[in-house]
Amino acid sequence: MSHVTTHVLDSVHGRPAVGLPVRLLHGDVEIATGVTDADGRVGSLGPDVLHEGTYQLVFATGAWFADHGIATFYPEVRIAFGVDGDPHYHVPLLLSPFGYSTYRGS
Repeated sequence: MSHVTTHVLDSVHGRPAVGLPVRLLHGDVEIATGVTDADGRVGSLGPDVLHEGTYQLVFATGAWFADHGIATFYPEVRIAFGVDGDPHYHVPLLLSPFGYSTYRGS
């Protein structure tokens, strides 16, 4: 079994990014959606089994920043990552209006 989780931190305000829509894609096919909770997390995205290959998390950052009255350079953030059979993929996002960072979490 494999599943994907994410955690988004709003680095402008130093707190979790609450209410940010996230989509999980395999190729061009959307296989799951979620919205970050009060801790900025989406606990599980996708089916219980992800086949090997390349997936993308797509974060709706433009709409989220607009809802907070903040201009942003990025209408969305797409993070592509490879699935190779591990049971869990945690893909955090550190977010600001004009930059972002990510890494493979645990």
